[in-house]
Amino acid sequence: MSVRTNGYRPRRSPDRRRPLAPLVLGVLLVVAIPLAAYAVMSGGTRNPLPTASAGASAATGSGGSPTGPAATASAVVGGPGTPSAPSTPQPPGTFGRRAIVPITNFRAPHSVSDLEEVAEVLAGTSSRYDALRLVADEADSILAALGMARPTDPSRLATATDAATLATDLAANRRQLAFVRADEVGPSVRVLAWGRHSLFGGDRVATLGDWPLHAELPDRAPGATPYDPAAAWTLVAGGDILLDRGVYKTIKLDGKGVDFPFDGGTAEITSRYCCSSMGWDLPRTQRTGNEGAVRSLIEGADISIANFENPAPDRFTFHTRDTTFTADPALIAGLANAGIDWVSLANNHIRDAGGQGVLETIENLEARGLRHGGAGENAAAAHTATILDAGGVQVGILGYDAIAAGSAAGPDRIGSAQLSAAACRTDIAAARSRGADVVIVFPHWGAEYDPTPFDGQQELARACLDAGADMIIGNHAHWAGAIEVHDGKPIWYALGNFVFDQVWSEPTMEGITLELTFSGTELRQIRMRPHIILDRAQPNFMDANGSGKVVMGQVFGASDGLLDW
Repeated sequence: MSVRTNGYRPRRSPDRRRPLAPLVLGVLLVVAIPLAAYAVMSGGTRNPLPTASAGASAATGSGGSPTGPAATASAVVGGPGTPSAPSTPQPPGTFGRRAIVPITNFRAPHSVSDLEEVAEVLAGTSSRYDALRLVADEADSILAALGMARPTDPSRLATATDAATLATDLAANRRQLAFVRADEVGPSVRVLAWGRHSLFGGDRVATLGDWPLHAELPDRAPGATPYDPAAAWTLVAGGDILLDRGVYKTIKLDGKGVDFPFDGGTAEITSRYCCSSMGWDLPRTQRTGNEGAVRSLIEGADISIANFENPAPDRFTFHTRDTTFTADPALIAGLANAGIDWVSLANNHIRDAGGQGVLETIENLEARGLRHGGAGENAAAAHTATILDAGGVQVGILGYDAIAAGSAAGPDRIGSAQLSAAACRTDIAAARSRGADVVIVFPHWGAEYDPTPFDGQQELARACLDAGADMIIGNHAHWAGAIEVHDGKPIWYALGNFVFDQVWSEPTMEGITLELTFSGTELRQIRMRPHIILDRAQPNFMDANGSGKVVMGQVFGASDGLLDW
């Protein structure tokens, strides 16, 4: 699989709004009517709700006529059913109506753009971006699609020879907004929503006809299959899930119910105070609405996966403290109700109820419709990939543990699959032979409470990718950790806690929820959404441009030297 990435987009937090008149005066050549039309037709907002709802179909205003060298190629901004402007006749195959998308630097916290922001950038009044960047031979057509002309200050418009060069330029510059063809979106950029419309992620528009940004652009690869949101599929991954200890207390003793952990919406950190029993500063938080956003994200994905950090045997014990876990099997219903499809049992707690507890956990998961991997009645079962279908794409997932060697499955021993380069080579080849089009390695590994991978962990990750895996999504650290890209394939060393009761520090209360958008076997977009756990059990999304900056900074800080995006 070649990586092309972006993903579930966070909706942008409330912004200050600039009056349109000063912006138009600043740009001089910007067309005023499309801006006014946009403000009316889009609702005048860059802050749609952060839920994973279906893409809205409100139209966005249409652009003006092209100027400059590309005046012969017409362009259009419009909602569903908006006709293209008449174009000058061209030889067959020379020009075509192409979906275009706004993009920015991969690490940028922004998630939404709109026509007003483009005007701000070209006028030099944007607080987010210093310049607009476009592919050189597409610049005038895309500007026309936006109802804009080249700015009077040439420094506000930068160009690149092609989309790949543009992506490289964005990786080095976090203060540029760009537009490219949807077909040319790659892993090193972040695709933005356009007002209330998304082209990637679980809340993407149903068809390209519902996407409001199109331009008449020259053909690049005649006959190539364009990106189709109707044929795309998404995968959501969460970190560690615990159903014992404080989570059990919240669900059962406090009466919140099995669905409570996945009913979270959005939240923010209002202040911090000293100190927890472990000596950490702690955040004061408040909910900001959007109840059910987490559930909507999980339910909306074609595949949703996480780590199941405890056995769920028939005879369980509620633990009030310490690190031996057993979960009430009845609580598995909460995962099933939320739409989680698969959980890894390959972790250092899976044998906390012994070998029989592993088998009972498997039975209890299957009874509630959850698939699983990484542990079984013997090594052969533990090392067998789970194959899930996503719109006709066969996705193989392999769970591994690298922490508890004493829990290893053997030829006749119940236990977990142990991670090694040799195991990856054998198991990935077996998954491919069973028809897996995409293979994901899902390891439990690394050092707790450390976001930075150690050398041996990196070597093992790279060996598994070299053995044919398409990506690695790890857990165990209880902190969100580094990202690395090896030969175009991504590694998430740890997503952090997802449903967990470690409220004694801010890093253990926070994590990232991962959403990946695929086109066939190609990873087209990555979305890492920061969350904070409230009431010892419930993840709630945070604005990446606000309270989520801390955990996202932790992730990118740990990625220095590993991620060049």
